[in-house]
Amino acid sequence: MAAVAIINFTRRPVPRFAYTDVAQAVLGDWDISLVFVGSARAKKLNLQLRKKSYVPNVLSYAVGERSGEVFICLEEAARQAPSHDMDERSFVLYLFIHALLHLKGWAHGATMEQWERKLLAQFASKRMRTAHVSENSDRHRHRDLPSKGGGGRRGR
Repeated sequence: MAAVAIINFTRRPVPRFAYTDVAQAVLGDWDISLVFVGSARAKKLNLQLRKKSYVPNVLSYAVGERSGEVFICLEEAARQAPSHDMDERSFVLYLFIHALLHLKGWAHGATMEQWERKLLAQFASKRMRTAHVSENSDRHRHRDLPSKGGGGRRGR
């Protein structure tokens, strides 16, 4: 069964969803580390992982054959949500789904967009159970970043 460990490095509350159920539906039995970060950390990670100097809304990469890491910038999600005709909460779920589809190996396109909409509709109304949240339990720890020449998917 899929497992999602959640870490919140921000002072913002994390929207509650059945993240593990979403990950199971998209990827099957993967372990996902979902890390919520602020703008400064998101920009720094984007520079390290992708050599891009802007603040991304989401970054994802595989750290093993069946494990991955997803970083969501809550500040950027809040800023961008209206331009996607979503509230902040729904947009965070959309970003998580988007990242999982990239971890699955999908590229941007019509098929990916159709699945994003389908999964968003399916999971947006489901509330996350408290048992899934391990928020701030390992506040200063996350998986190692991939090496410069190493494999793994980088920020999508």
